[in-house]
Amino acid sequence: MKWVTRERPKTDRVACPWLIRRFVDPRAEFLYVAQDRVLDIAREVGGRSFDAPGADYTHRGDLCTFEVLIDEFELHAEPGLALLASIVHGADVSGAPDRHPASAGLLAIAEGLLRVEANDQEVRLIGARVYDALYAWCQAHDEPRSP
Repeated sequence: MKWVTRERPKTDRVACPWLIRRFVDPRAEFLYVAQDRVLDIAREVGGRSFDAPGADYTHRGDLCTFEVLIDEFELHAEPGLALLASIVHGADVSGAPDRHPASAGLLAIAEGLLRVEANDQEVRLIGARVYDALYAWCQAHDEPRSP
């Protein structure tokens, strides 16, 4: 499946591909395009759109796109994912940087990646390694769920 979103990925547009590849479709492909072309290109390639106005998957209510995907694909039982979602939310949603102490650091990394890397696919790949590490940390620090 091809997934289409806005160019110059920062938080959600790096976190979502990581989530999709890890839990939904390991062979997913991601296209970063101009915001005004996201929906058209998604239709042209028979793909899904995300984190753009009018996209299949985007912010809903207080949820960032990462959280919407967790809901849509019923991934709540994955250890550490709720904690990671809280960190991503804080880094992605304006006015929510205090949601988790790690959110500000994640936002700094995301903004820094955009300054040192011009290729959006490289930003996604480098960011995926960051999310691998952060997810491992979240799994080790997540509160156990009660049945």
